[in-house]
Amino acid sequence: MRVIFMGTPDFSVPVLDALHAAGHDIACVYCQPPRPAGRGKKDRPTPVHQRALALGLPVRHPERLKSPEEQAAFADLNADVAVVVAYGLILPQPVLDAPKHGCLNIHASLLPRWRGAAPIHRAIMAGDAETGVCIMQMEAGLDTGPVLMREATPIGATETTGALHDRLSRMGARLITQALDRIDDLVPKSQPEEGVTYAAKIDKAEAAVDWTRPADEISRQVRGLAPFPGAWTTHQGDRIKLLGAEPADGQGTPGTLLDDRFTVACGTGALRITRAQRAGKGAQDAATFLNGCPLPKGAHLGA
Repeated sequence: MRVIFMGTPDFSVPVLDALHAAGHDIACVYCQPPRPAGRGKKDRPTPVHQRALALGLPVRHPERLKSPEEQAAFADLNADVAVVVAYGLILPQPVLDAPKHGCLNIHASLLPRWRGAAPIHRAIMAGDAETGVCIMQMEAGLDTGPVLMREATPIGATETTGALHDRLSRMGARLITQALDRIDDLVPKSQPEEGVTYAAKIDKAEAAVDWTRPADEISRQVRGLAPFPGAWTTHQGDRIKLLGAEPADGQGTPGTLLDDRFTVACGTGALRITRAQRAGKGAQDAATFLNGCPLPKGAHLGA
């Protein structure tokens, strides 16, 4: 098929690779414009932009798609379908209507649960037992379109957003290639009106750990915000980013270290931190972290 691909971050790259490997004619790749990044604040192409160039594919990165000129340029590509995954721009109706089979979105949740910007983070933070991927026919509403294909997967007890992100990206790549192979046979199913939830964009204010909360809630917070923006606590005024956690036995004053293995008392129960990071340092497993930043039994975390 003649495909327009629209995506921006790392999550989208395996999908682009899968479409290319399947032999589809990728007419153009759309992504967000390069942004200042790194110490020098030089414009850096997005992960999709970089991968498209490596594959020898044409790239466009308009700031918006509202102008008649941009919409006409999109329509002139004469695509059979547009595949959209974490693109980052709202698609106007003329863009949605331009490809023969419309625009198909790969969404990382089991719609209608977790429509919106941060479905992977929110699924873990809410304690969902499972999530998945939907291939959705796009329409004007926010993730409201009919679903063509879906596949569920359990969320592991210690799984982080980073790990789940990678699994769902690979799942989405596999499902979209199957969907394009069967495009004429797929029957769109309207989303039910019940069970709608919205995955609001993550606010950095959500990242501070309150050790008076139950251990299972803090565990979900740590895992749901790893690797970005990262839940955090403090020790003697220094900030520590917490990037992995698992349930542990024990109880005590919230925020108190119960042993020398990074086991922390919570409002209810305890939590063992398995991965952490100090400011200016790389992420480390707990044992390596404690070698460089000892946290003895009885030490206190947080305010």
